[in-house]
Amino acid sequence: MQIQPILTALRRHRLATFLIALEIALACAVLCNACFLIFNRVDAMHMVSGVDERSLALIDVDGYDPQHAKDLNARMVAGLSAIPGVKSVGIINGVPFSQLGSMNGITTDPAGQHYNNVVNTYTGDAASLHMLGLRLVAGRMPVPDDYRPIDGFVPDDSLVLITRSLADSLWPGSSPLGKEFWCIHFHFRVIGVIDHLVIPQPESRGPAGRDWSVFVPVQPGAQLAGSYLLQADPRELPRVFRQAMLTVKKIAPDVVIDHDNSSAISDLREAYFRNDRSMAGLLVGVILALMLVTALGIVGLASFWVQQRRRQIGIRRAIGATRADILRYFQTENFLIVSLGIAFGVLLAYALNLVLMRLYEVTHLPVAYLLASAAAMWLLGQLAVLGPALRAAAVPPVVATRSV
Repeated sequence: MQIQPILTALRRHRLATFLIALEIALACAVLCNACFLIFNRVDAMHMVSGVDERSLALIDVDGYDPQHAKDLNARMVAGLSAIPGVKSVGIINGVPFSQLGSMNGITTDPAGQHYNNVVNTYTGDAASLHMLGLRLVAGRMPVPDDYRPIDGFVPDDSLVLITRSLADSLWPGSSPLGKEFWCIHFHFRVIGVIDHLVIPQPESRGPAGRDWSVFVPVQPGAQLAGSYLLQADPRELPRVFRQAMLTVKKIAPDVVIDHDNSSAISDLREAYFRNDRSMAGLLVGVILALMLVTALGIVGLASFWVQQRRRQIGIRRAIGATRADILRYFQTENFLIVSLGIAFGVLLAYALNLVLMRLYEVTHLPVAYLLASAAAMWLLGQLAVLGPALRAAAVPPVVATRSV
């Protein structure tokens, strides 16, 4: 089929062609970025926390006198450990997906002139570290002598575990074992590298920093109290947690339970990503609505052009054009319009992505999303024009020429 007659026909309908191409461009740009955001949210919701979420729960309390922190810890650990089904109880300052944590800048420069990264510092006792189920990939785990009392923020000269991604960021291409870093005047030395341990609020740091965590082994006391990690069989954990909440009220009736941070870690994850799931669902709805509107626009324009060209179709059929020829004509015409829209849509998609990168710190739009969106728009265009094109191909030559 020759393209020139189609281009000539489109030039005679410049405004209609431009409007439908603009609609396709907008749909393509929104489709690219909406799908990109959806997959980013889905990827974030399935991030590996590095801990045994299904068997762990956190109970966080406040309102106690720091001078009585050691007594509170002893009573809470003893009381919670006595609950049937509880395997272990530990003391920790926070867990992934909670609102508890300690974000601080660190530096590998002893003089502290340049800070490299902002990391989350987990502090916990030996029981909590064991319960987390962290996977060691290099070095060693802390031994009893490594657990030291906290004087302030953390013990000075702490021997710590860091995540693999943090190690790669601080010392790319070299072993982090034995390396040193500082936070204010506190000194740390790396003894082990763990696979994953996400920060409490991973979306606050973006994909690069969501796994930048440091675990400092410490002894509980005034600076580490009020947050208790429970371990139980996943099937028993809901019952154990409910009983634990009731037990806390008997052990320490004066404390205030922080219900926002007291939950099974799997439930903390679910609550943390609730807005992301809502946003993903909303974007799916926007995509479907936009695709429907675009398809209806293509169908309306094609139907209008079929009605206008009945005489032209009849003449072509009378001089030997087959139904397949008429069908291919409208499909090719639609392909050219959609291609024009996609060309503008790609530019618009990149412009929209730049805005999102600046406002919401999303990453650069991969080319794969542009190719997939272009294919989707071409397919949508061909499906939308198929009905009007089939009606045009079904017009008998005699019926069409009667209007001459």
